[in-house]
Amino acid sequence: MASYARGFDVEQAFAHLARRDRKLGAWMRRLGPIPADPRWRQPFDPVDALARAILYQQLSGKAAATIVERVEAAIGSDRLHCDTLARIDDATLRGCGVSGNKLLALRDLARREEAGEIPGLRQMARMHDDAIVAALVPVRGIGRWTVEMMLMFRLGRPDVLPVDDLGIRKGAQAVDKAEAMPTPKELAARGERWGPYRSYAGFYLWRIADAAAGVAKPVKRSQE
Repeated sequence: MASYARGFDVEQAFAHLARRDRKLGAWMRRLGPIPADPRWRQPFDPVDALARAILYQQLSGKAAATIVERVEAAIGSDRLHCDTLARIDDATLRGCGVSGNKLLALRDLARREEAGEIPGLRQMARMHDDAIVAALVPVRGIGRWTVEMMLMFRLGRPDVLPVDDLGIRKGAQAVDKAEAMPTPKELAARGERWGPYRSYAGFYLWRIADAAAGVAKPVKRSQE
């Protein structure tokens, strides 16, 4: 069975993209190299990461962090799993600031973990990107974008392009100096030339979108 490495050679990715796409390459040279993400080499717990992603959805980082701290205090652990979440009832979770929809999502995640439906880190190392997406999107509250962020920022998969991401689409619009953002379908076609380093192209498209909007500090894109 194939095994997928975590991370990739960013210098090779830079050279490949700059050679294959003149317009993107000009932006890349202007912005400078983006280093490898240190999280690619760090172990992480997929279930805990998904639980935190659920809690962070549609909230500012500060507000979400406060809720996470309350949940951790209530369960007496910094590990969000079926066994630890089972220590508190729904009313206590709601009292921590967890919305009704997020409560249902956490309970569904816990149920699926207990049933053995959530692949662990070692299992993911042998799974194709599409297989990981297919395994995780059935979880309530977990969409394709959330899984793509895990693939890019935590698993270091080199060829992921989140075509539905607004920042990615804005970045592509700036690269091409287009009047409108590309549709997801158009972006997927545009990104064919970036393979097998579409993740690295995505990292640049986010920075390009920030630069084009005059944002001095890069916007945080992923849940840590």
